[in-house]
Amino acid sequence: MFNSLSDRLTDTFDKLRGKGRLTEDDINAAMREIRMALLEADVNFRVVKDFVARCKEQCLTAEVLTSLTPAQNVVKVVLAELTELLGSTESKLTLMPNRTPNVIMLVGLQGSGKTTASAKLAYMLKKQGHSPQLAACDTHRPAAADQLETLGGEIGVPVYRGDGKDPVAIAREAVQEAVDHLRDVVIVDTAGRLQIDELMMQEAVDIKSAVKPDQVLMVVDAMTGQDIVNVVSEFAERTDFDGVIMSKLDGDARGGGALSVRAVTGKPIKFVSMGEKPESLEVFHPDRMAKRILGMGDVVGIIETAQANADAASAAEAERMLREGFTMDDMLAQMQQIRKMGGMGKILGMLPGGDKALRQMGGDNSEEQMRQIESIIHSMTKQERARPGIINGMRRQRIARGSGHSVQDVNRLIKQWSELNKMMGKMRGMMGSGNRKQAKRQMQQMMRQMGGGMPGGMGMPGGKLPF
Repeated sequence: MFNSLSDRLTDTFDKLRGKGRLTEDDINAAMREIRMALLEADVNFRVVKDFVARCKEQCLTAEVLTSLTPAQNVVKVVLAELTELLGSTESKLTLMPNRTPNVIMLVGLQGSGKTTASAKLAYMLKKQGHSPQLAACDTHRPAAADQLETLGGEIGVPVYRGDGKDPVAIAREAVQEAVDHLRDVVIVDTAGRLQIDELMMQEAVDIKSAVKPDQVLMVVDAMTGQDIVNVVSEFAERTDFDGVIMSKLDGDARGGGALSVRAVTGKPIKFVSMGEKPESLEVFHPDRMAKRILGMGDVVGIIETAQANADAASAAEAERMLREGFTMDDMLAQMQQIRKMGGMGKILGMLPGGDKALRQMGGDNSEEQMRQIESIIHSMTKQERARPGIINGMRRQRIARGSGHSVQDVNRLIKQWSELNKMMGKMRGMMGSGNRKQAKRQMQQMMRQMGGGMPGGMGMPGGKLPF
C-alpha cells in the first residue's frame, strides 16, 4: 500500500545523501518533496502541515546542518516523527482478568471488513489460549450471520445468532451464553453503518450500553482517503472507541487513511489486516511500519514470524539435514515453512529495500514458482526424492511429462538441490571439526551471494545474519 510513498521518500533522501553539507535551501527542498509525497498519498492536509513543520524545525538545528552525516540525521528526524504520527509505541489489546467474559465490540462503516476482522481477532485470541465466542449482531446485511458462522466454523469458534432480529438482545444473550459455557471472550460483530445514519449509530450506542464492552474497536478500511477524518471523528464522538483495526492494508490504495487516523482521533491502531486468511491479523508496531515506509525493512518482524512458526520437530529436522543431507522431501517441507510465514513475497518485503526490489522484478511470483517445484517433486518416486542423485536422463523425461513441465525445469530443480546439498556438506564438515566461526563466515558468504543475485541486494544488510 505504501509503495509509492516509500519510493518518493527514498528518492528524496537519496538526493540529500549526495551532499557533504546541507543548507537551509536543501532542507526546504526536501520538506517540499516530503509534503507533496504525503499529500499524493492522500494523507489529511492538516496532518501533513503539522508533520512537515515539526520535521523542518528539527532539521534546521545546528546539530543536523553541521554534522558529519547531515543526510542520515534528516532521515533519523523523519523516522522519529513518522513513528510518532503512527502512534509511537505498540498499543496492546487490554483484557480484564477479573471479568469473565471480556466483551470486545467492533464498529465501523459498511464494507470496512468488520465480520472478517471479528473472525481473525477470534482466531488470534484462540491461539493465545483464550476461549472466544462470536456474536452475530449484524441483522441488516443479508447472510451476515451465515458468513460469520462459516468463518467461525473454519477456525473452530462458536457463533451465537439468537433470533436474528434484535441486535441488542442478541448481544446481551451472547454474553450470557458465554457465561454458561465458560467462554472468556465475546466478540460482538455489529452492522456496518454510515456516520450520517442516525438510527444505525443509535443502535451501536444501545448495544454498547447493553453489554458494556471492555474494548470498542473501530474497523477502518485502509483504502479510505481523507474522508477518514469525518468518519472516525463521528464514531469517536458516538461510540468512544478505544482503538483501530486497520483492514485491507495489503491493498494497492495510497494509504493516507492509515497515516491520518492516529493524528486525527488520538486513538491507537491496535491491529492491521494483511490478507484474507485467519492468521493475517497482526499486532501493529508503529516503529516497524515507519521503517518499512522509509525502506528500512522489518528484520525483527521476520525473526518473530520465524520463531512463531518454529517448533521442536523443525529443529530436529534441521539437525537431521545437517547430519544426513538434504532431500527433495526436505525442500517441500521448507516451502511449507515459508508459506506459514506468509510467503516469500512477505518475507522479502520485510527486508531493507525488499519492497522496491520486488517491484523491479515485476512483483512476487514466488507462489507460482513453488507450485512448479511441488508438481515436479510430486512426480518423483519415493526413492528419487530421497536420493535425487539417481535421476538420470530417462527419469528426468518421465518426471517432466508427469509434472507438465519441461526437462529444463527438472534439470534446474536438480541443480538447485545439488547446490544446497554441497552447501550442507560444507557446513557439516565445518561443524564436525568444531570450527563454528568458519561455519558462520560461510553462511554469511552464502547470504551475500543470495542478496547479490537479486535486484537491490535482498539478502540481509551486508550479508549479516541476525545472530
